[in-house]
Amino acid sequence: MRQAAQAPELIREIERVDQRLVEQAGRYAASILADVAGRRGALSGRIAPLAPKMRMAGPAVTVEVRPGDNLMIHAALALVKPGDVLVVDGKGDLSSALMGEIMCRQAMVLGVSGVVIDGAVRDSEAIRELGIPVYAAGLNPNGPTKSVPGRVNHPISVGGVSVCPGDLVVGDADGVTVIERGKVAALLPLAAEKLVAEARRMVEVQDPRTCRPAWLEGALRAAGVLNEGDAL
Repeated sequence: MRQAAQAPELIREIERVDQRLVEQAGRYAASILADVAGRRGALSGRIAPLAPKMRMAGPAVTVEVRPGDNLMIHAALALVKPGDVLVVDGKGDLSSALMGEIMCRQAMVLGVSGVVIDGAVRDSEAIRELGIPVYAAGLNPNGPTKSVPGRVNHPISVGGVSVCPGDLVVGDADGVTVIERGKVAALLPLAAEKLVAEARRMVEVQDPRTCRPAWLEGALRAAGVLNEGDAL
């Protein structure tokens, strides 16, 4: 019986989210985009920026590695295009760093917009000085091996979220949100509407007469906390 052909472990060409959409999405906070996406797509809070002012937006180039080995990250850096965000499934392993100053400098030269690693990095002070946005699950001075095969530009799981090559990745001080490539265009108008609504709410909370959310009592009744007809 003939075996079905397998996809190559290293996929060189991917379809990326449109750059115009990336530029628009980059104007919004990661929290706004997560909200309008149905409160989905936000990576686990353990994956955090090395510095609070780090901010990025771009299409995902995905990498899957074995814990403690960064061979496929080097392969991915040979394939990235300016504006890409390197997203690495490091299996949450913190026993050794998968990237440090040298690789981050290489990523900057290649025009990478940012790096997301579900694993550890090192040389954190030097990376902060470089200014390239790096989001990681932790730090470890121990270096990685470079010998175990993995995959580049396949679907991966990072911080509890599925990420496909070309998806939109947005990061800021709160963390990282990933939006499926095909949904970005439809979500951007919703993000604009939410921004207007939040600005209006910011005004309301300044006045004791309007600071209570209008939906609160209804939600309390629906949850069984208040009986019908009761009020706060």
